[in-house]
Amino acid sequence: MNINVLYEDNHLLIVEKPVNIPVQEDASGDKDLLNILKAYIKENENKPGNVYLGLVHRLDRPVGGAIVFAKTSKAASRLSDQLRQNKIVRRYKAVVRGQVSPPKNTLTDYLFKNRKNNTVTIVDKNKKDAKKAILHYKVLGNDKNNNLSLLEIELETGRSHQIRVQLANHGNVLYGDQKYGRNLNKVGQQIALWAHTLEVKHPTKDEIISVECPPPGKAPWDRFI
Repeated sequence: MNINVLYEDNHLLIVEKPVNIPVQEDASGDKDLLNILKAYIKENENKPGNVYLGLVHRLDRPVGGAIVFAKTSKAASRLSDQLRQNKIVRRYKAVVRGQVSPPKNTLTDYLFKNRKNNTVTIVDKNKKDAKKAILHYKVLGNDKNNNLSLLEIELETGRSHQIRVQLANHGNVLYGDQKYGRNLNKVGQQIALWAHTLEVKHPTKDEIISVECPPPGKAPWDRFI
């Protein structure tokens, strides 16, 4: 599988995750990005034995876009610290159903993950294992003929299914999302959520590494070009 490399050095590997492949091995047994990239490093750098590649954060299986991995344990530790301190900037673009109001807002909710059926719900903050979730959005465009909106989203926290659940609760289901918007989306539609900007502090240099990864130029994204 050809993977688009957005940035690479001795410590970092930032790539464009293709849609519909898992970031790491799961019960499906399908090819996963982590092992694909380990094979890429092994071949590209002619490394003998096992290749180290640290998983820093995740993207849901149907979501594509920029994702960073650590090529050394030092980088993995320092990037994990940045993630815990909310210092890694992650911006997404999303196409949602409906017109979004207000045009700029912060959503704060408490999420609970049901691991048996892999679904997330919004719950009272006092529920056991509830996790605080914060995202900021702004409207970038509207397609009133199809009743769609284009959003830019910046995560302050990185909870499982966070963007999908919070926006659905706000009344704006993601285009193509079968899990949290099956009443509005058709089976087979690709979810329109894309990680388009990623900024991290380099683990060994006083430098910010920033990459942009535009969403694909096809429906529904092409309605906002």
